[in-house]
Parts: sequence; C-alpha cells; structure tokens
Amino acid sequence: MMDRESPVTEDELHAFVDGELPADRQAAVETWLAAHPEDAARVSTWRAQSESIKARYAGIALEPVPARLELARLRRLERRWTRAAAAAVIAAFLIGGLLGWFGREMVEGGSVLGKTLTTDAMDAHKLYVVEVRHPVEVPGAEAAHLVQWLSKRLGYDLRAPDLAAIGLKLVGGRLLPGPSGAAGFLMYEGPSGERFTLYSARWDAPETALRYRDAGQIAAFYWVDSNRAYVMSGPADRDRLRMIAQSAYDQLETRGPGKGSS
Repeated sequence: MMDRESPVTEDELHAFVDGELPADRQAAVETWLAAHPEDAARVSTWRAQSESIKARYAGIALEPVPARLELARLRRLERRWTRAAAAAVIAAFLIGGLLGWFGREMVEGGSVLGKTLTTDAMDAHKLYVVEVRHPVEVPGAEAAHLVQWLSKRLGYDLRAPDLAAIGLKLVGGRLLPGPSGAAGFLMYEGPSGERFTLYSARWDAPETALRYRDAGQIAAFYWVDSNRAYVMSGPADRDRLRMIAQSAYDQLETRGPGKGSS
C-alpha cells in the first residue's frame, strides 16, 4: 500500500489501468510507477487480468443487460412484491392444485428449473463476469462476513464451496433478486482469468442430480437439494464445468456426495 503522502491513490492506479484517468494526472501516475516498482508490478498484473477477461468475455460484454436485472426494473419489482403479497397467497391456493396435478412431471423433470432459474443465473453471470473493478459487492477476503450476510438474507445456511483444489479462488459475492425472494451469487476465478459463478435461491421442488444446460458461450450445471436450487455457470466447456459443479455439489449436498450428474 502507498504511504499517506503519496500523490497517487489506489483508485488512480485502477483508473490508469482502465483508461479512465484524467489527462492531467497521467504524467504524475507514470512518474510514480517509474519510481515505485512494486506498484508498477501490481498495475501490470491488473492490466494483464483485465485483458484476459476482456478477451474471454468480449462477446458477452456487448450483449444488452437483461431486463430482469436492470436497476429501475428491480426497484419496481421490489415495490410490487410488497403490494402483491396477499394476492400471491390467494393465487397459490388457486393454482397449487392444478400445478400439483398437471405440472408434477414438468417440475420433477427439471424443465421449470432448467428454463427459469438457470436463465436468471446465467444472465447474472454474463452481467458481472465482465466487470474488472466491481464484479462483487463483498470481496472474497471477507468470506466469513459474506457468507453470514447472504445466509441471513436468504433465510438458510449458505456455504461458499472451497474450490482451491481445482484452481479457483473466491472473488466474492453479491445479493440478487430471486424467483421467490433473495438469491445469493458467488464468483470464482481461475489462474488465467476465467470466471465461474454459483447462484443459489429457495426452490420448492424435488431434489435432483446435476443437470446440464448449454446457452452458447455460457453453460450451467444445476441441481436442487433441500428446497434450495443451485446453478453453477461458466464458459461452455462441459467437462471442466462438470468438475467444478461436482466439487461444489459434494460440499453443499446436505447428506454428502452421491447423486452424480446427467
């Protein structure tokens, strides 16, 4: 870290890497880096990481933000959730019987989860993996606080799988709107900058094994355990993604490993 008298701040170093530094500060930062090799090395590392992420996710970064994740829309949805609470209870009684009768096969077969929850999870993945400076709300260095905070908001004990053995470190996480309340979102990163995300939310459905969904450049493995749904999203390398999802599954599954994948 830089001393208190330094004319160059950490934010300015990040802005220098991102090409957002004001022109009148450019020379000062370059002079500082020439005299401080440790900061120059950090800047070089950040720049390499940024280029790696841009190269890997360039196509995704150009895609429009999904409507369900737009801030204004989320605020409107939050207000609607409060106003519609009573109506939702009544509707649940009305449609519950029909869903149980006609929709049992569809839910157990995973099509609702595969097409609805995984869409939300992969949209969030595409939105945040391209971020260099702000991919998460709480960094991985504060993992204990992150897990405690998300668990409180989700209403169940959320764990952050330890994926270090397969080369992934926890970048951090954030809170997102889910299908019936809050959803937790954890991000992991590999040594070459590839990123994987684990999305978790309440989901009242029978337990499932790992299931696969491919959506072009992005794919996901998803499963349900104890009324909690999990979606592991990442680059569409099925074997690599299966290995990562299986590791998370084995750590999160409440009665230990054993169901495998499909």
